[in-house]
Amino acid sequence: MTLRRSVAVQRPPVLMRTGVISGVRRFTIGTTTRPEPGPGQVRIRLEGCGVCGSNVPVWEGRPWFTYPFEPGMPGHEGWGVVDAVGDGVTSVRVGQRVAAVSYRAFADYDIADEGAVVPLPKKLNRTPFPGEPLACAMNVFRRSDIARGQTVAIVGIGFLGALLTRLVTHAGAHVIAISRRPFALEVAREMGAEVTFPFDDRDNLIRNVQHLTNGRGCDRVIEAVGLQEALDLAGELTRERGRLVIAGYHQDGPRRINMQLWNWRGLDVINAHERDPAIYRRGLVDAIAAVHNGVIDPAPLFTHKYPLDQTGAALEAASRRPDGFMKALVLT
Repeated sequence: MTLRRSVAVQRPPVLMRTGVISGVRRFTIGTTTRPEPGPGQVRIRLEGCGVCGSNVPVWEGRPWFTYPFEPGMPGHEGWGVVDAVGDGVTSVRVGQRVAAVSYRAFADYDIADEGAVVPLPKKLNRTPFPGEPLACAMNVFRRSDIARGQTVAIVGIGFLGALLTRLVTHAGAHVIAISRRPFALEVAREMGAEVTFPFDDRDNLIRNVQHLTNGRGCDRVIEAVGLQEALDLAGELTRERGRLVIAGYHQDGPRRINMQLWNWRGLDVINAHERDPAIYRRGLVDAIAAVHNGVIDPAPLFTHKYPLDQTGAALEAASRRPDGFMKALVLT
């Protein structure tokens, strides 16, 4: 009798596509081994990833960046279907559609911590859901402390500014929307803004807002641009003891502020960017509920869509912001 020794069969590694920002305004697509989730981690078969305003400096180049970036980075607005889970994961299951905050989502798959993954309800099954920017909108809105009847100026109507316009008007406040782009001002009106102004003649703009508010200024001003001139304007528009909320992503060097003005008016200044994972998750849960209940509808703001191998074109669109641009999605 001959005994046959069993031999373990090694399966070849599963490969996936992943994008790489290899230099300033340079993008390549390649393959790498699909990652395995560790304890407490979730692997997601991505359906897509949004292009964030914070991706633009990486694409355009800054002195402090080093290239190439790691595969899949800096994509962090992914959504898709749970493909595998690590030991100890109980809040999501394989086959469940989810939104997640992960950091290598310009790819076919990505890994996220369980706490950064939130299930999507069946009602949203056909809806693209870049969860991180929607969570940001909810977190900025919460920290703005909006009350019914307030006058709120929103400086910058991109994807974030448009969502905030809707959230603020839904709360019963009056929105003055400010943008350089006529298309964006039309979007703001559709989202409920009562008054819109082009961001051109700064002094005239300040006079118009002062006139509208009987010389008081705005109770809340949300700066959603990320440039020096927008921050300057936001301070000028905020009333005494008002709240200035910095939601714009500032990454082109130091900022100057008019501390004399801020002191004199006694402004409350809020940096509305979050880093706590628990707050990210809270914003994501709130965003899913807001979309599910019809408070916000981000779908019309997804104006530009690209396949994964054209991620470079998506980043370039986010940089140049052609007419009609609000948000680019990379779809896998």
